[in-house]
Amino acid sequence: MMLQTRGLTKTYASGTGCMDISLEIKEGQVFGLLGPNGAGKSTFVKMVIGLLTPDAGNGMLLGKPIGHPDSRRKLGYLPELFRFQEWLTGEEVLRYHAGLSGLKLSETRSSRMASRIKEVLRVTGLNDRGADRVRNYSKGMQQRLGIACALLMDPELIILDEPSSALDPVGRYEVRQLLERLRDEGKTVFLNTHLLEDVEAVCDEVAFLHLGKLRAVGSMRELLHAGTSWDITVGGWQPELAESVGRSLLPGMSLAAGIQEPDGSAVLRITAQNREQIGYLNRLLMEEGITLYEVKPVQGRLEEWFLSMSSAAAPSGAGSVEGGLRA
Repeated sequence: MMLQTRGLTKTYASGTGCMDISLEIKEGQVFGLLGPNGAGKSTFVKMVIGLLTPDAGNGMLLGKPIGHPDSRRKLGYLPELFRFQEWLTGEEVLRYHAGLSGLKLSETRSSRMASRIKEVLRVTGLNDRGADRVRNYSKGMQQRLGIACALLMDPELIILDEPSSALDPVGRYEVRQLLERLRDEGKTVFLNTHLLEDVEAVCDEVAFLHLGKLRAVGSMRELLHAGTSWDITVGGWQPELAESVGRSLLPGMSLAAGIQEPDGSAVLRITAQNREQIGYLNRLLMEEGITLYEVKPVQGRLEEWFLSMSSAAAPSGAGSVEGGLRA
């Protein structure tokens, strides 16, 4: 397990922060942390990397207690707010960060480090700008340099706080490709972002923070409730059937009929708790003389889920959290 926290809590005088956060991040995955502004995401990240001391709870990072120097040596971190010395070149910034990581001056200037610097500049799209001074970098280029710093020491766990916030669509696409490549190489990435498109594209698991509390955690499929809604294409449907079929539905099921075609075909949107309920509905429809053409699950969208989670308490069901992590 790359990261494991139990009851991690940090509160401020204003009452904000995060409370009783328990979660686990497995090796070799991209894990996304989501939540509206002020949800406590950055507070949680700072506790994990040792910049903040928890008020309560504990955690293990790379087999060591959070904040332990041995675990931080294997950690790459890009903060949300960063600033580089504008009079340095990109290469000099990277050598400086190598020194901050504990290397001796001679090691930061070695051919081995020069090769590594060249490599991280290449993978972040700065391979031809390493000799330029940071003052001549755009905001997006500085963001790329920050990612290069996080990757420099070849860490096992990479924590990126809003890594695509200053990038254009092409840059965001390139970062997503980089995250997938890191995962393929066995790296673990912890992604703190508000860009839902990035999360939906690359994350294996997601956690949602709201008002300082962990509201949901699980795989993308679980959290988007894949399989709880189905589209059933039928033939021989008549509007009056909606009432008679609706009376026979089991608790937790609902039915909505789409536009009926002249030939009697229609698409029914069904909400159900499990596949067994869909099988039960199929039998009901056939007893009514309805022809079944197609049954397919409907995948929810992350944006809809995010908005619903932000405006209400965590729902019951897959991925929800009540008083802590539900594995």
